[in-house]
Amino acid sequence: MLSVPKTSPRWPTTSISEVCRLDNNHQDEVLQFLGTRPLHTFIMSSWIRDNGLESPFNRGSFFGSRTQKGTLEGVALIGHITLFETESNQALGNFARLTRECPDAHTVLGRAERVDRFLDYYARGPVQPRLVCYELLFQKKAVANVEGRAPLRQAVADDLEMIVPTHALTAFEESGVNPLAKDPERFHERCARRVEQGRVWVVTDNHKLKFKADVVSETPDVVYLEGVYVSPDHRGNGYGAQCLAQLTNQLLDRTKSVCLLVNQANAAAQACYKKAGFEFREYYDTLYLQQTEANDEEEEEQ
Repeated sequence: MLSVPKTSPRWPTTSISEVCRLDNNHQDEVLQFLGTRPLHTFIMSSWIRDNGLESPFNRGSFFGSRTQKGTLEGVALIGHITLFETESNQALGNFARLTRECPDAHTVLGRAERVDRFLDYYARGPVQPRLVCYELLFQKKAVANVEGRAPLRQAVADDLEMIVPTHALTAFEESGVNPLAKDPERFHERCARRVEQGRVWVVTDNHKLKFKADVVSETPDVVYLEGVYVSPDHRGNGYGAQCLAQLTNQLLDRTKSVCLLVNQANAAAQACYKKAGFEFREYYDTLYLQQTEANDEEEEEQ
């Protein structure tokens, strides 16, 4: 069995009265709130279904913002990855301040217009994001024709030797931070857990990866893919699109749509996804936040 992460976000002792931390007693209420906009809340909804509202595997804490009548008007996961859903600027400002005060905050992800507004609040403090990535949300809702079939399969533990460095490389190319340099043991554990859950799909040949994709979150409405990788010698010839179409066709047997994010500057990846049957849906932004001094010292030691 995999070990549970030993640490959780360190929170300041000051409280923000407009928001409250959520626990597992609020799970049904939160899922109902998030379910009204499934295309924008699929990651939070899936992690709550997988882990509950209180779990080290979430790598953060869930918070809710309520109206004066006690109705939820916003939900956020604040921690290593910060996600939020709200139309209230007051709630958004409070979530931004909590993120700014969380030493473990690393990434903020969301719809472009809401992340822009989030950044307005977040940037009012002394800490600024170190990198902003502009991304496109692609969605596939219908099965696509596939020419030929690759030996696509769910990864097993023996594949981790190939998966871990490849996934670390894709993370570094996107964020500029190598998770294997920062926290190799727990990064390996997270990759292994995803394999145990049956959420990593691969095509291999002679102990080499030809294709990889990770199911990061899954709900009855949306499956979200990340970490899509095609080996360099199989790029540009339609192989990646074939594997991706084959995978998403299988996933659409149990969900209404499959989504993924792609950097606006990555024209080759966009062409691959379109060929696999994906269509553009919405603009997203990803903020990579400044590392804390403690994390910087840790990276220097390693």
